[in-house]
Amino acid sequence: MLKLTARRFAAALLVVVLMFLSACGGGSSAGPSAGSEATPVPDKEAATRSFDTVKGKVQIPVKPKRIVTDYYGGELLAVGANVVGVEPTTFDNPFLKDKLKGAADVGTQVNPEKTLELAPDLIVVMYDTNYEALSKIAPTLYLPFGTAKNIEETVKLFGDIAGEKEKAEKFMADFNQKAAQGREKLKGVIDENATFGLYELTNKGDLWIFGDNAGRGGQAVYNALKLKMPSKTSGSAEQTVQLSMEVLPDYAADYMFLTSYDPENKGEALKQLQDSSVWKGLKAYKNNTIFYNDFNTFYRYDPIAVMAQIDLVVDMLTKRSEENKKK
Repeated sequence: MLKLTARRFAAALLVVVLMFLSACGGGSSAGPSAGSEATPVPDKEAATRSFDTVKGKVQIPVKPKRIVTDYYGGELLAVGANVVGVEPTTFDNPFLKDKLKGAADVGTQVNPEKTLELAPDLIVVMYDTNYEALSKIAPTLYLPFGTAKNIEETVKLFGDIAGEKEKAEKFMADFNQKAAQGREKLKGVIDENATFGLYELTNKGDLWIFGDNAGRGGQAVYNALKLKMPSKTSGSAEQTVQLSMEVLPDYAADYMFLTSYDPENKGEALKQLQDSSVWKGLKAYKNNTIFYNDFNTFYRYDPIAVMAQIDLVVDMLTKRSEENKKK
């Protein structure tokens, strides 16, 4: 590590010296000699601009080439950015695995030493742990969770950060097309007045219901496919609400999607829930419209994941409808 750092320092020092010497000798020449093959042009990609954050204005590259992040890997990849480092659980995202083959694990709380080795020209973080140290390595943007409220805001924000406005617009055009196709496929498959709820059970037995911008498929279900929330949560500003078994029927929906946070795969909490009289008394249970979804697949809420979840939700609903018709 020490040798690598020393070499980089020496290389950087050499570049500075060369630039200084070049500048000193600049007065002796008006430019390239006649007949030269190329005319020097300003490096536009090396230019910087001011970006407003909750920590104040930060000068960032107009078009960053190497980005390190903690939890914004999918957001950056969606707009074509080059992500060279992310936090470890991003590699568990089934929608990003193929896109992260060249990226490194920089730790849950972005490690400054690992980050330095990757030589980023921009760092984007959801959490400001090590912010000061990271800021000394490269311009660092602190964007707390919830900075963007929906997929449109998210894609626009990260397209701006990455200097990829056109790619961001292309992504949203593709997304809107897929969403429209999904809504069309569901016509006649579900009742247009049916309600859809997103729930999660933890390994400790805690039960939660989610809104449209907290993962678990919310962006796909509510914003893209425009399916209806349960009346109890519709219009609520709360993205997550913890439920007791006593109030669960009040928050139940015609269609219920349940993910289970169970890192050790014990299945004990899920079995207890499924065996309960409250669960078996739900309309969705009796109508076979409860879906048990993979945590890693539906926990994700980056734009790439949300786009893929549209197809997953449409396929689930279509297949279940066909199954129920045969009964």
